[in-house]
Amino acid sequence: MYETSYHRAGSVSDAEAAIANAEDGKFLAGGQTLIATMKQRLAAPTDLIDLRHIADLKGIAKQADGSIRIGAATCHADVATNEDVRTSIPGLADLAGKIGDPHVRHMGTLGGSIANNDPAADYPAALMALGATVETNKRSLAAEDFFTGMFETALEDDEIVVAVTFPECTTSAYAKFPNPASRYSMAGVFVAKGDSGVRVAVSGAGQDGVFRVPEMEKALESQWSADAVANIKVPAEDMLSDIHGSSEYRANLVTVMAKRAVAALS
Repeated sequence: MYETSYHRAGSVSDAEAAIANAEDGKFLAGGQTLIATMKQRLAAPTDLIDLRHIADLKGIAKQADGSIRIGAATCHADVATNEDVRTSIPGLADLAGKIGDPHVRHMGTLGGSIANNDPAADYPAALMALGATVETNKRSLAAEDFFTGMFETALEDDEIVVAVTFPECTTSAYAKFPNPASRYSMAGVFVAKGDSGVRVAVSGAGQDGVFRVPEMEKALESQWSADAVANIKVPAEDMLSDIHGSSEYRANLVTVMAKRAVAALS
């Protein structure tokens, strides 16, 4: 690991000041990706600004309109076990409970995961399918505007994810096929039904990161059953291909996981 300067921010304004004064600073949330990357000397920020101790970035609250607001520094384990999340958005609680292992779930954070936008991460599918809103220290962004490509988001270099608000939904479920070693998603499908209709989003499989499947959404609007999506295929040429699975394999997994997600709600 290269030499770096560590800053423990006590507030969002502290973090803003620290990043402004850094030559090449990076925000540190759970550190599950950044620290590992630095250990391999694939990243060498001059400064690390630790957001984990900012109280305003933590916590889960149910809003008056039924939506759930989750602070960016809230760890996966807290999302998985929170009663409001489990009751209102069970698919999100289930997703959080399947991330990595207990260590990762108690260290990794919602904000850190979506800011990194790893194509194999789970949360992007939930944000996209649930029509979530990402709140930063500068603005609010719809999930579909926030995620812009593999490892890319609309965040500016000095922008901090503060919270994510998930609208109330009628029902939701998540099914994923995890890599047996890393537990990262090789294909994860989040299905949600709410006031805006049915939304289906996929993580882990697409070359450009998270994406929706309009054909599945339309089919489920007409017939809410696993059979409705059984014959719907996503284009293999748009899928990732690596030593863990070919693009054709991942394309098939998307259909299989979609069927499982819907079946869990039937």
